[in-house]
Amino acid sequence: LLQEDGSVKFRFWAPALRRVDLLIEGREPIEMQRRDKGWFETTTRCEAGAAYRYKVDEELEVPDPAARAMRGDVFGHSLVYDPGAYTWRNDDWKGRPWQEAVIYELHVGAFGGFSGVMEALPRLARLGITAVELMPINAFPGERNWGYDGVLPYAPSSSYGSPDELKALIDRAHSLGLMMFLDVVYNHFGPEGNFLGVYAPPFFRRDLHNAWGRAIDFRRAEVRRFYTENA
Repeated sequence: LLQEDGSVKFRFWAPALRRVDLLIEGREPIEMQRRDKGWFETTTRCEAGAAYRYKVDEELEVPDPAARAMRGDVFGHSLVYDPGAYTWRNDDWKGRPWQEAVIYELHVGAFGGFSGVMEALPRLARLGITAVELMPINAFPGERNWGYDGVLPYAPSSSYGSPDELKALIDRAHSLGLMMFLDVVYNHFGPEGNFLGVYAPPFFRRDLHNAWGRAIDFRRAEVRRFYTENA
């Protein structure tokens, strides 16, 4: 989280660990302070775009599970992102009445990324489409995926474009009178790149499984907050 003074506050929930180091690329490791209820945190001067990971043991470095942007796929580095850097052109958008919804769901990768979808918007609007729904866009392993194997729900896949390019896509849609919907996955993670079970096993239930493995434990406040803030 970027602070007004130019510093960044890093917070990481790892109740199974006694120590976590923040690894900012090009700098010495920073041992994070352990707080109550399994939280680790530290504040340091850092710029938007800085690459970082968390070191959870001698051999394992993991991305930020709430990273807003990634360099590469889910095995890459998380990037410090300034959510206020983009200037919205359509900041008075109020949506459209639900009875006007003519929804076109698409796969961003099939259009060549966020920029490709943006180029197609005028054509969709001329067809009479009033709402575009994006299949899941959160970061996944590799460069191609249908979206339901994501593991970092806060970060749009870098193979589709940057967070600001996603915002530009939404901005363009609103300028054409198009609503934007996002398909999200909140009941499981993909099979690759999910390290939550290593440092935060309470994220999952021991007594309940679904088709993808151990169920997510929404009884925990930390888990509920992870998803409500994502929404």
